[in-house]
Amino acid sequence: MKPLLLSLVVSTALASTAMAQDAITGFNIGILGGENAQDRMTNTECFRAMVEAELGVPVKLFTPADYDGVIQGLLGGTLDYAWLGASAYAKTYLTNPEAVDVILTKQNLDGTTGYYSIGFARADSGITSMEDAKGKTFAFADPNSASGYLIPGAELREKFGNLESYFSQVKMSGGHEQSLVGVANGDFDAAVAWADGLGEWEDGFTSGAFRKAADSGLVDMNDLVEIWRSKLIPEGPMVLRRSLPQDAKDKMFALLDTMWETDPECAYNVAAGEAQDFVPVSHEDYLGVLAARKLQEGM
Repeated sequence: MKPLLLSLVVSTALASTAMAQDAITGFNIGILGGENAQDRMTNTECFRAMVEAELGVPVKLFTPADYDGVIQGLLGGTLDYAWLGASAYAKTYLTNPEAVDVILTKQNLDGTTGYYSIGFARADSGITSMEDAKGKTFAFADPNSASGYLIPGAELREKFGNLESYFSQVKMSGGHEQSLVGVANGDFDAAVAWADGLGEWEDGFTSGAFRKAADSGLVDMNDLVEIWRSKLIPEGPMVLRRSLPQDAKDKMFALLDTMWETDPECAYNVAAGEAQDFVPVSHEDYLGVLAARKLQEGM
């Protein structure tokens, strides 16, 4: 065999081997806690099917009981994609800066890319402000939630001091859905959950935990009342495992980037309500949340 031909054959073989090594045989999507596992699976099934068709490999959904389950899956390489909250991304990055790449986030109908932590109570409780909630039972959602703990915890401590002294009890409900149902059922006097802050209270805003709970009939928003609102929190990033083949990353980016045009109904499910688009985002957009997370953990 001539040297040039031999070189071409060897080069082709090596390239084929490299492509085979880069090819994925499956893809795992992690879904943050905050609502029951079956609802998470049902609401995200359309997305799972889209990804499976696009990547051409089996795609599975994983619904850990809490945020940390998704974080550990990304860190351990058993999950390939997740939509993290800002605080959950901060923990992931601070644990291993090489674990994931941020790609996109949600753009609200007004063009913003943020959301709020909304304090709420039962409408018949007589609690209409956070001052009224003093001495009551208060629930945060999850230690790794930006809107469910990190940001409201920091803002409320700055204003009211030690929260364990300010409230009669401070609890972790396990997720935003649990906080909403807990307050509605009288298990907690007040709590926080997330929303874009747009639209009507009666609808559960335009998107967020309130909207999901209202859409599913878990709560009647007329039974609840807003008592507090945080500063705007950066919307959390959709992330991909950094070690994925570039082809898989490119396909996932394109799928999500065009989802509101190709399948708005599925995009609604993924976004927990109405949105304008999914738009590119970068690590630098979360430097403030990273600083807050470092402060919380004494780093």
